Amino acid sequence: MTPPATQQSPWTIFGLTAVAVFLVSLDGTIVLAAFPALRTAFPATTPAMLSWAINAYTIIYAALLVPAGRMADTLGRRRVFLAGLGLFLTASLLCGIAPGPLWLVAGRILQALGAALLSPASLSLILAAFPAPKRPVAVSLWGAVGALAAAFGPGIGGWLVDLAGWQSVFLVNLPLGGWAFLRGRRRLVESRGAERATAPDAMGIALLILGVGALVLGIVEAAAWPVVGAIGTSLAGLALLAVFIAQSRGRPDAALDLTLFAEPSYAWVNAATLIFGATFSMMFLGFFLFLTGIWGYSFTATGFAVTPGPLAVIPVAIVAGRFAARFGHRPLLVSGGVLYALSNLWFALRLGPTPDFLGTWLPGLLLGGMSVGLVLPALSGAAVARLRPERFGVGNAANSAIRQIGASLGAAGAVALGGTIGTGMAAFTALYVLLAAGGLLTAAVSLNVDTRPR
Repeated sequence: MTPPATQQSPWTIFGLTAVAVFLVSLDGTIVLAAFPALRTAFPATTPAMLSWAINAYTIIYAALLVPAGRMADTLGRRRVFLAGLGLFLTASLLCGIAPGPLWLVAGRILQALGAALLSPASLSLILAAFPAPKRPVAVSLWGAVGALAAAFGPGIGGWLVDLAGWQSVFLVNLPLGGWAFLRGRRRLVESRGAERATAPDAMGIALLILGVGALVLGIVEAAAWPVVGAIGTSLAGLALLAVFIAQSRGRPDAALDLTLFAEPSYAWVNAATLIFGATFSMMFLGFFLFLTGIWGYSFTATGFAVTPGPLAVIPVAIVAGRFAARFGHRPLLVSGGVLYALSNLWFALRLGPTPDFLGTWLPGLLLGGMSVGLVLPALSGAAVARLRPERFGVGNAANSAIRQIGASLGAAGAVALGGTIGTGMAAFTALYVLLAAGGLLTAAVSLNVDTRPR
C-alpha cells in the first residue's frame, strides 16, 4: 500500500523529480548525436536551419526558466512540475514523429517550454522535502544528475541513432518520463511560496529570447557572414539584452527579478555560472571536433570516448555536498575551477595527432570529470543557499537560465570555431588554453562567494 504523500521519504521525492531533470538535461546534448542523421534525412535543408533544433531548445529554455520558477512558487510546485513533465513528454513524441525540420523545431520549442516548467519546480520540491541540514547534499546530487545526463547525452544518442534512427533520441524520453509522471501524481506533495500569482512579463521574455537569439546567431554565423553582418547582429543582441535589463528594473512581475542580485554571493555565483557554463559547453563540443577531426573516431565512438569523465561526477558530488554543508561552497568552486584549468592544460600540453586514449586522453578526462563534479552542483547549491525558502524556485530558475545562456554562447563559439579551424592541432591547443583560462576565471570569481553556514 502506498503511504500518504505527507509521509513520503524525501529521497522518494528526490528520485521522482531527478528522473525528469535527467531527461531534460539529456535532451540538451543528446541531439548533438542526431545532427548528422538529420542532415542525411533532410538533405534539402541547410545545416544552419537544422541547427535550430539544438539552439531553439537551449534559448527558449533559458528565457522561460525564471517566469516558470515564479509560477512554481505561486501556483504550486507539484502542479507546475507535472504540467511541465506532461508537456515535455508530449513534445518528445511530436519530435519523434516530425515529418520535416520545421515540425521538429516546433516540437523542440514545446519541449523547452515543458522543461522550463518542470526544472525549477523539481528543485523547489526537493528543497521543501528535505530538512535544512541535508539540503546541500540533496542540491549537489540534483545538480550532479543534470551534469551526468548532459555529459552522457551524446554517447547515448550516438548508440540510439545507430540502433533505431534519429527519432529514437526523442522517443527514448517516453518510458522513463511516463513512469515519473504517473508516480509523481500519487506521491508528490504540493507546496507554494508566500508570493501572490502575477501575469508573466511577456515583453521581458520576448526581449530575452530575441537578445540571446541574436547574439548566438551572430556568433554562429561569424565564419559565413560578412564581418559587418555578424558583428551587427551580435551588437543588436547585446542592445536588446540591455533593454531587457532596463525594462526589468523595479517591476514585481519582471522576467528576471533583479532584487535577487542584491545578495553579493548570489551575484558572484551567477557570474561564475555564466563563465563556467560557456567554457563547459565549448569544451564538450571541442572534444567531438578533436576526436573526430584529429583522431578520426566515428561519432558513436567519440560519444563513448567522453563518457569516463562523467563517472567521476556522482561520487565527487556526494562528498562535495557534505563538505558544502559544513564549510560552504567557495572551497569547492575555487578548487574545481583550478582542477578544470589543469585538466585542459594537460590536454593542451599532451594531446597530439596520434591517438593515445589510456596514456593521455583518459587522465585528462577524469580530471575534468572531477572538476565538473565539484563545480556544477556547487553552483546550484550556492545559488539558493542565502535565499528565503519562498524564493527557491525563482532563484534557482535565474541561476539555471544564466547557465543555459552561457552554454548557448559557448556552443555558438565552438560551432564558429569549428567552421574555421579545420583539423590543425595548433587550433585545438589554443582552444584548450582558452578553456583553462575559463577555469581560472571561474575560480577567481568564486573567491567572492560566501555561503558558510551561519
